[in-house]
Order: sequence, then structure tokens, then C-alpha cells
Amino acid sequence: MKTCIVQPAYCLDFSESDKFFEWEIEALEKCDESMDLIVLPEYSNVPCLAKTKEEMEISYEKYSKRLLDTAAKTAKRCSATLFVNCIYPTETGLRNTTVAFDRNGNHAGCYYKQHLIESEMYVYDLDKDYTWEHNEPTILEIDGVRYGFLVCYDFYFYEAFANMARYNPEVIIACAYQRSDTHDALEMMSKFCAYNCNAYVVRSSVSLGENSPVGGCSMIVGPDAKVLLNMKNDVGLACAEFDPHKRYLKAAGFGNPPATHHSYIEIGRRPWKYRNSGSAVVRHDKIMAYPRICAHRGFNSIAPENSMPAFGAAVALGAEEIEFDIWPSKDGVIVSIHDPWLSRVSTGCDAVWKHTYAELLQYDFGIKHSEEFKGLKIPTFEDILKKFACHTVMNIHIKSMDDVNPVPEENLREIIRLIDKYDCRKYSYFMSGNPAILGQLKELVPDITRCAGATNDPYEDLVEKALKYDCKKIQLFQPHFAKNEPDYVKKAIDKAHEHGIIVNVFYADTYEDAKHYLELGADVILTNDYQRVSHAADGLPKYLMLK
Repeated sequence: MKTCIVQPAYCLDFSESDKFFEWEIEALEKCDESMDLIVLPEYSNVPCLAKTKEEMEISYEKYSKRLLDTAAKTAKRCSATLFVNCIYPTETGLRNTTVAFDRNGNHAGCYYKQHLIESEMYVYDLDKDYTWEHNEPTILEIDGVRYGFLVCYDFYFYEAFANMARYNPEVIIACAYQRSDTHDALEMMSKFCAYNCNAYVVRSSVSLGENSPVGGCSMIVGPDAKVLLNMKNDVGLACAEFDPHKRYLKAAGFGNPPATHHSYIEIGRRPWKYRNSGSAVVRHDKIMAYPRICAHRGFNSIAPENSMPAFGAAVALGAEEIEFDIWPSKDGVIVSIHDPWLSRVSTGCDAVWKHTYAELLQYDFGIKHSEEFKGLKIPTFEDILKKFACHTVMNIHIKSMDDVNPVPEENLREIIRLIDKYDCRKYSYFMSGNPAILGQLKELVPDITRCAGATNDPYEDLVEKALKYDCKKIQLFQPHFAKNEPDYVKKAIDKAHEHGIIVNVFYADTYEDAKHYLELGADVILTNDYQRVSHAADGLPKYLMLK
């Protein structure tokens, strides 16, 4: 298979787009009948840097049809399989797409970039919802060759390589920029991908200048990690030949017969040791859309509050958030219970912090809800994380003995340690009405979102508190509403939104109340009856509030 890589020069001056696009068209016209495979780089219909959505759309409108028409004609004229990456329309919006053409110039399929950088999501505003859906790796079989795909940022997610290897690709088409990486790094990543997937990597990029130590490096790497071709930062076309069906077998451990690298390591794979993953992982707090319904203390109208059954029921029903309360035991184990006193929800008495964890386990935390839950034990914070980390957003209410004193720093550090242990930092936010705790959290762990909650003062200005402690959220307290002027809620919501602050309302246990607060502009409704209230947000427009 004679393979041709096209590597254009890259320009930061958008006004030069016509010139650089014409170079791409001329490059395609130089391709000839000796070529079996032709690959162009990422964003071929945006030939110069587009700094805004408007510039991207100008390029898309101006160059897309001619680019794709020329690509199809080139594939047919050369009797070659051709891949070109471009901004491409779909039913749900524009996407970063690698488009395939077969030897007859027919459209043969598409690959949509799976890992979008922030500028693609929030500057170009490309379609992105599909990136949060579970899907199999894209494999296109064209003329007897199985093609897999990566685009630029996809190269950095090595965990995806093993998944792709399961689908037995022979050639991986890699349309990329990667403009900040060194030549050594780009070669290393391509080798690593080829070796792990037991496939040829055909990478097409853009030149950043003859003497640039970064970018470029359009290359072909074999499954044995040998580099067949590397253009560095040369501009033009380059070719190499290889047999796509030839695989590399390695010694699969001492004394074992040769095998592919993938099959060798698959025997010992333990993905749950490294990161939360799988179809149950949801969007994290920053990019999960509003409005949301939060299961307060879990789905506690059907199971004991702050219990594993209550959290499990809420998550199983699709709760975007769960809320729970945490305290330290006498010996520093972080446990979940709302009241400082044990007597309301368990067979114990006295304050939770006066008991060791072993002592707390002696009490029944289910019987006071109903006979069906007799024998239920108090959950630890780690129990909750172990089962539900990254399966929902967690509104974590850090409790203290009063509203003015901080909590011991070692307890906060233990909470943070557990969040990090279960890879849950982006899925967690801390709620507290205690200014001392908000101050501690701002100092100790500023990157985990804080929510300023209400205290016993019904006239407290939560927005001012949030601004003081750099909180991204506030949590209004429903029992205060009747004690204030009638439009208190609306005023609080509007003021918070002016500052880009999310508004939680605690609480609404009827559909009608939840609907009312959502109509006033609330972003999150906390409820004790999740199934009933969850439908209040059905049909409402979804939105993000990114400051």
C-alpha cells in the first residue's frame, strides 16, 4: 500500500486563508495513480488559525464544498482511499470530522473526534453532546483494510488505545495538529499508539516552519514501533509503502508463544484500579446542564435518609445530584448523618463525634425508618464514593458543631484525600453555611467548588457571602421564604445570576413547588421525594452557566 501524507504550512494570519487553501487543492491535484492511500490533516477547511466562531464559520462556508468535491475527485482519479479532516455538518451541529472516500470517490464513512479541546467546545461551539455518550471505536473497512481513527487531542488518551485494539484495526488514520508538542514527543505518541494497537499509524499534520522544534511530524509508524516516514516540519507530500495486513507479534512473557501486545496485557488488565469509567460515568459538575434535581439525603422518602439504599435509588433513577451530610467520628472516620445527635435516625444516642466508628456500627440506622431496613449501618463517606463516584454530582454538606467555628483541618484533609482517591474532584462541591468552613475550604482546596448555604438568619445575603468566599453556588433555605418579602426568592436568584452564581433551592417536595422555583429561575431543586419532583424539570431548556 503506497501511502501519501499531505503536510501543508500553517499560518496564524486568517486573512491569508485563500492562499493556504489553494495550496491544499494543488496538493490534491498532484496526487497520482500510484497512490493507494492519501491523508490530509486536521481542519483542512480552516486553513489558517480561526480565533473566533465567526472566522471558523467563514472558512467552513467558503471552503467546505470545494475541499470535499476535490477530495472525492482525487480519490476516484487516483483509485485511492482518501481521508480528509474538516468541520462537517451533522443533524445536531458542526463537528470535527474525518471524512472517508473510497477508490470510486464515494463517501465511505465518518469519524467524529472524541476528545474536544476547550476552544472547540466554547469558542467554536461545535456539537459536543455525543462525546459524553458511550460508543464503540469507529472502524471503517474499505477495500479489505480495517481503519481506526484518532484526531489530535485523541492522541493523549492512552486508555482508549486498548479499547481500539480490541476491534483489530490495521491502519489508524490520525489527522492532527498538536502544535505545541516536540518532535520527540509526537514520534513517541505515534509509536506508542502503533505498538499498543498493533496497527500502522498514518499521521497527517501541519508544518509550523522549517526550523520549528514543535508541531508537524506527519509520519507513518509500523506496529513494531518502527518509523517508516517522518516529515518533521517539511512542507509538501511524502510517501511510503507498507503491507497493512502485516502484524507484529512479540514474546508474550518468558517461555510463552508470540502474541500481540494487546492480547498479552489484556490478561492482566484491571481498569478499575486507575480511573472511574464505563457507561455509568456522567458529565461532571462544570459541564452538566441545568436545571437539575438533587436528591436531598438521597431518595429519602422511600429509604432511610443519608443511607446507601437512598443514594442508590436516586442514582438508579437518574438523579443529576445527590446531597448528603458528613461528620467525623471520634476516631476521625468521616460518616454520613444529618443531625449531630444519633437518636432521631438510629438506636444510638449522644453526639456522633463522641463515638468511634466501631461504636457507631453497633447501632441500627434503618429500623426507625421502617422494619424493612432493620439492621442498616451508618455509611462512611468512603462507602458513598466507592459506589457512586462520578455517577452523579455530589452536594457535600460539611457539618460542624456550630455555625461559627471551623472543623479540624485533619478532618478536611481526610475528606479531600478520599475525594481524590476515588477520582471525584470534578464531581463534588462543598456546601456550608459556616463562614469559617468556607474560608478554610477556599484556603485549603480552592479548586473544589463551594456553595454558600443559609444559616439561622433569614435575612442573610447569601450572594454577598458567596462573593466573599469565592463560592460558585448558593443554597437558599425554603423555610426562610415566608419570613421575607414575597419576591425574596426572585431577587436572590436574579442577583446571584448577575454574578454568574448558581442557585440551589432547598427544598421542594411537590411537583408544583419545584415547578414554581424553576420558573423563578432556580438552577437546582433539592427534594426529599426525588421521583415525584424529578419530572418538574422535564421539557425545560437545558443550559450551562460557565463563568
